[in-house]
Amino acid sequence: MSAYEEEMETAGNLGRKLGLNRRQFLAATTGMAAVAAVTAAGPMKSVARAANGILVPPPRRGIILYTVRDAISRDPLSSNLPSGFRAVLQELGRIGYAQVEFAGYAQHANAEGGASLESVAGARLLRGWLDDSGLAAQGNHGFIPGSWPLNQADLDRFKLHLEIANILGMKHVGTGNDPTSSAYKADWDVAAEKWNALGQIATEAGLKLYTHNHDVAYSFLLDSGPLDAQGRPTRSSGIRRLEYFLQNTDPKHVWLEMDIFWAHVAQYKHKTYTAPDGSAQTQIFNPLGVVQAQTMRFPLFHAKDGKINTGTANGYDMVPFGTGDIDYKSFFSEMGAKGYHNPMYEQDNAPGGTANPGQSLQYAALSYNNISKLRG
Repeated sequence: MSAYEEEMETAGNLGRKLGLNRRQFLAATTGMAAVAAVTAAGPMKSVARAANGILVPPPRRGIILYTVRDAISRDPLSSNLPSGFRAVLQELGRIGYAQVEFAGYAQHANAEGGASLESVAGARLLRGWLDDSGLAAQGNHGFIPGSWPLNQADLDRFKLHLEIANILGMKHVGTGNDPTSSAYKADWDVAAEKWNALGQIATEAGLKLYTHNHDVAYSFLLDSGPLDAQGRPTRSSGIRRLEYFLQNTDPKHVWLEMDIFWAHVAQYKHKTYTAPDGSAQTQIFNPLGVVQAQTMRFPLFHAKDGKINTGTANGYDMVPFGTGDIDYKSFFSEMGAKGYHNPMYEQDNAPGGTANPGQSLQYAALSYNNISKLRG
């Protein structure tokens, strides 16, 4: 039995004596350790001491359900594999995950609860299944209003998502998309204004609003002349789009979830820009440096691994966590605020299709094991 398995067995035994499930016991004991350490050494040191060299403490080990979307959308009447939210959550809890990030609330129509659980009643069902599986909900890639200024229908649906998040016990609510797909400063100014307003609404509901990045969000902002025929800038001052967004949004109301894989793709792809004077400039992106500069602004990560493949446009192939070339040991040990962040394992290509319908959950188990081994 590994040290981690012994740790989990001990937690389970003690938790049962106290009438707590594993997640509740781990949360309670982590909290007690943190309080004791804060008294001795202050907040930052307390988290590091509690982790005891473990880079991702057990209560922080999560998965975004997009990784196992094939299992959630599978017909439970035609498969003996875990199918639908309830069975998949049970399997993820059995593997050892402590938290999940939702990617919407849709499942197969034949699964318990029906096709859509995007409702107060659906959220109550999900919350019961989470509790039964020993899992906590941490966030969701859900609805962000398309209108700005907000129309009433968008505002009502956004508030419904905040209500659902609170029923599920989430601390964060967000989206899987960039704030805007535009390259132009004017559009990012509008996006910042909109997200500041949405973030304030979320804060008033007791939640942190976050946006999620892909590689293009770390490409260079077009913010300098000369202008094109439509009056838009054609050159860059050298600031990247999402860095500009960070500078122009309120850190009390807007947070980010860095997808570490796509940030490394950005490092590979987005290296050069044309300066205002017309010269070609090279600037290599540093994902870790962005986080180190304001680490508390990144409460969640997508822990997605990649194997270097310069024969592809992205420079990496997605692989199960711990089987690629991204240096997660250095990233997690050097980003600061050790033990604060919530890494969510993700692998877009985990589903194996009809050839291997159990692959996404198999990869979830392999990746969990590799996350639990990280030390630093």
